[in-house]
Amino acid sequence: MQFTTLSTFPFPLYTHSMDIQTFDDLKVALDDRYTDMDLLTLEHAYTYAKLAHEGQARSTGEPYFNHVYQTAIKLAKLKLPAEVIAAGLLHDVPEDTERTLDDVKREFGDDIAHMVESCTKLGKVKYRGEERYIENLRKMFVAMAEDVRVIFIKFADRMHNMETLYARPEEKRLRISHEVMEIYAPIANRLGMGEYKGQFEDHAFKYLNPREYTWTQHLLEERVRTFGPAMNRALPKVEQALRDHDVECLDMHGRIKYCYSLYKKLQRYQNDISKVYDVMAMRIVVKDVADCYAALGILHSLYTPMSGRIKDYIAQPKPNGYSSLHTTVFDDEGAVLEFQIRTLQMHEESEFGIAAHWQYKERSPAHSRKVAWMEEFAKIQKELTGTDFMRHLDDMKLDMFRDRIFVFTPKGDVIDLPEDSTPLDFAYAVHTEIGNKATMARVNHLAVPLDTALRSGDMCEITIDKNRKLPNDDWLKFVKTHHAREKIKDALRVTKRSFLSSMLKRAKNVTSSEK
Repeated sequence: MQFTTLSTFPFPLYTHSMDIQTFDDLKVALDDRYTDMDLLTLEHAYTYAKLAHEGQARSTGEPYFNHVYQTAIKLAKLKLPAEVIAAGLLHDVPEDTERTLDDVKREFGDDIAHMVESCTKLGKVKYRGEERYIENLRKMFVAMAEDVRVIFIKFADRMHNMETLYARPEEKRLRISHEVMEIYAPIANRLGMGEYKGQFEDHAFKYLNPREYTWTQHLLEERVRTFGPAMNRALPKVEQALRDHDVECLDMHGRIKYCYSLYKKLQRYQNDISKVYDVMAMRIVVKDVADCYAALGILHSLYTPMSGRIKDYIAQPKPNGYSSLHTTVFDDEGAVLEFQIRTLQMHEESEFGIAAHWQYKERSPAHSRKVAWMEEFAKIQKELTGTDFMRHLDDMKLDMFRDRIFVFTPKGDVIDLPEDSTPLDFAYAVHTEIGNKATMARVNHLAVPLDTALRSGDMCEITIDKNRKLPNDDWLKFVKTHHAREKIKDALRVTKRSFLSSMLKRAKNVTSSEK
């Protein structure tokens, strides 16, 4: 691991060969999890797609087959099942060649054909007038909810498109970058796919805000030159200390913060990079949880820990499933070092999120292909008309895609909420009636107003008034979640209808008595 060169940066310069890569090149990305039968399936898909796309070229000038090949390479690096990689090779065949979906189904079976069909539908998620764009976004969310494997293929497909976006006209570069920043990166975050989230954001950031991107990249370069040597000094020292204490280190490597992630963090600190301690970090991968805590103790015996910078995401994982131990320390020369300690499983889940659960030889049953929040999101899409969908999309993006917090009920249940949610959002997430009848809240046993911003790890308790008939319309001014806002509006609408009905009935009675 060397921090002193720019080759470690998370936004490398991409080069693309005009030559068609061979199937043997794809096999290099596979490991012993794949059987001989899997290799036969993949070689068949490789040959089939190569012939189908023969003579086609992309805007970069390279053969079109290179795109589906690179998509398959990315899926192979995620160690996904052979069927998913095969679908990646075939995902553009029905739409862009003379071969039909029925042809694919006859050659490769129903499961692969189903994934290809879903990808074909998602391939139309492009802005060609607002009505079609709305409908295609809806299709995207519904397809994701039906089979999450489809989003892995779509991510790999879109990632390669972003790597070659320089060849598209500026208008298309901006449109595609907006989609990636507003839809793809947040979905990757919710799926716990940190690697894809970071790369999506950096690619889009480069086109949407080129000046800010270049400025942030320069800061990263300066940080690496300044603090890289301290990380390199620490590496052998930490390795030796772990060996001395019989803690098996499976891997140790450096991580540099993604450009867009650093840019957002700098905005919170008035662009003062000296207040950002996790620009670079050393990751230590060990075999089990006990060794994670042992390694933390060893680090603190070697270096002085910084107060308030020890974070235990193993005891309390982030809502997207992220688990790790973080600590920031001072070395003997006063340099600040950040360490992240995790097991191999935690590391794979941090990088690849839900995709890690699909890694080969761990085939998930059909029901686990669905993700609860995706199903709920897709349900909302189906219930909204085109105009309503666009009006509510920002609210839903805030709820589903923004940073999440987890808040505990008094019984220890965990409620997953968007950042800055209030006790009232919490109440409605538990049950509509608890929200409608809420009168006060206690957070960590202290009484607080209903509009207080909750933090991850808080324990929240709601006091209700059973005699309360309806929520306060002022609540709409401070609730943060789409769910709470709609439930309050629903209750107020029902009350208004009941009031009007009562007034009409009374008027009829008065008229009848006058007669």
